[in-house]
Amino acid sequence: MTSDRDERRLRAVRVRATAVAVLAVALALIAAGVGLVVGLRTELSGDVRDAARERASEVAQVIEAGRGVPALTVSAPDEEFLQVLAADGTVVAASENVAGRPAAARLEPGESATVDAPLLDDPFLVVAVGARDGDRELVVLDGRDSSRVAEATDTVTWLLLIGLPVLLVLAAAATWAGVGRALRRVTRAEAAQRRFVSDASHELRSPVATVRQHAEVALAHPERADTGALAATVLDEALRMQRLVDDLLLLARADESALLRGGLKPVDLDDLVLAEAARLRSASPGVRVDSTAVSAGRVNGDEEALRRLVRNLGENAVLHARARVAFGLSDVGDGWVRLVVEDDGAGVPAGERRRVFERFVRLDESRARGVGVGPGLGLGGAGLGLSIVAEVAVAHGGRVEVGVSEGLGGARFVVTLPAG
Repeated sequence: MTSDRDERRLRAVRVRATAVAVLAVALALIAAGVGLVVGLRTELSGDVRDAARERASEVAQVIEAGRGVPALTVSAPDEEFLQVLAADGTVVAASENVAGRPAAARLEPGESATVDAPLLDDPFLVVAVGARDGDRELVVLDGRDSSRVAEATDTVTWLLLIGLPVLLVLAAAATWAGVGRALRRVTRAEAAQRRFVSDASHELRSPVATVRQHAEVALAHPERADTGALAATVLDEALRMQRLVDDLLLLARADESALLRGGLKPVDLDDLVLAEAARLRSASPGVRVDSTAVSAGRVNGDEEALRRLVRNLGENAVLHARARVAFGLSDVGDGWVRLVVEDDGAGVPAGERRRVFERFVRLDESRARGVGVGPGLGLGGAGLGLSIVAEVAVAHGGRVEVGVSEGLGGARFVVTLPAG
């Protein structure tokens, strides 16, 4: 469980992350909205300007063809007007809707401007095109209602103003939820690491304390010190610490997804199983180790990691067996190899079959009879053996399960690995 201080720290991180995300999204949306409105206004104004220039150019072409100033007509009197101006700004001709009105604007040919409409209260975009009628220089004005441009851009602007806060709320909610999920995963990983370090420290403290105790007794009473016994104790505890350190390093590699850093190579798993069975027979004469069900099986993997998997399963079986352990290995087809290790011990309770693969988990040690267990096995460890089995199996693309042995009555561990 996390402390109140950790909770406050995580909440502060969550708030800052959400605030930064919302600010970034707001800036992006504002920039995009401004660009959209400006682009829309420019595009629509350009369309109106092009249409006015095209119509004014048509009138100018008629005049320059020598046919004089034509009668000016417009199809939409409320939205367009035409005027032909002399050089001094006098209206030479005009469409009926602006007849008798003064010039809408004084523009040079090629210019355009937005002016108050001579027809309604709406603004008009006026475009000027030059024309020559004999010796006279004329200017043709075409005006188009540009109020629709403003209406369209205003509509888009209001939609953006309404939608922007909604989008920001959604972004804040999504960021808050996403960061919360990420932080929960980080918190679980951090808690697991703290627990791992704490458990590892506790396990290392025990052999160190044993060595220190025997050394202090030998120093305090050198005349009664048994050098051979002291050396044997120190050696046993040193081997225990070495094994624990090796296990911790292997699990650290597994946590960093570097368990197979040596690469995958073909490994004859049956050779590893038969070698482990022979070792157990030598070290544990009181336990019958059966390997008759071991057949050929090849996998692609890390040989040392797979050797550790087989050894941990074998030692776990011998530790809990009454008198018998059995190994089995076979190619079950469909690209899988199955390793089975069974014993005639008390087995693993159904409620503990998932937890038994967790780190530093040791079930009721009274079940571990260890009949005939030799000193070379290093049994009774820190509860890391089966967790290493699970990590190695998963790293090789396989899985491990535990159940009840029908033949022996104890535990039955099954490791399934991809065939080589």
